[in-house]
Amino acid sequence: MRQNSTYKNSRFIIIAIAIFMSFAFSNAMSFQKTDTSIIHLLRPHASKTPTFRNSLHLVMPPIKPAVISTTKVSVTKNDDKLLTNVQVYPNPVTDQINLKYEISRSSTVTIKVMDVLGNEIVTLYNQRTEPGERNFNYQLNSKLSRGFYFLKIVAGTESVIKRILVLN
Repeated sequence: MRQNSTYKNSRFIIIAIAIFMSFAFSNAMSFQKTDTSIIHLLRPHASKTPTFRNSLHLVMPPIKPAVISTTKVSVTKNDDKLLTNVQVYPNPVTDQINLKYEISRSSTVTIKVMDVLGNEIVTLYNQRTEPGERNFNYQLNSKLSRGFYFLKIVAGTESVIKRILVLN
């Protein structure tokens, strides 16, 4: 019995809130000439008396003028990449990995072979390198088993990852 009355009371409260909200929104909203509303076809009612035929009117707030900032923003493209033109050949690899890359300024270059899970298999190269085009060759000699691997070339803070297929 107590549960039944709780449901009746909660229904009554929900209906009362819905009616109150409908009247509050329909009478409290005033339309302005500068108002940017989604429902621009609605006209303000001549009388302010609430009627049950009025629906809930949703009006967007007026758009405020944009604030102009004096902060200068550079939109030029920065082409000062450290590591460019990375090429791995031949792919699929059978006996030797050939790698060609170009660096624009002197930095530490690291070349690693990683498996598909991201685990490091072997570090092929880790030295400070002068700017320019570089070629790197690595003899496999059955050091890597057959499958897919990733070559990760890191120069400074930049890195390039290339996928290779080893056929042994």
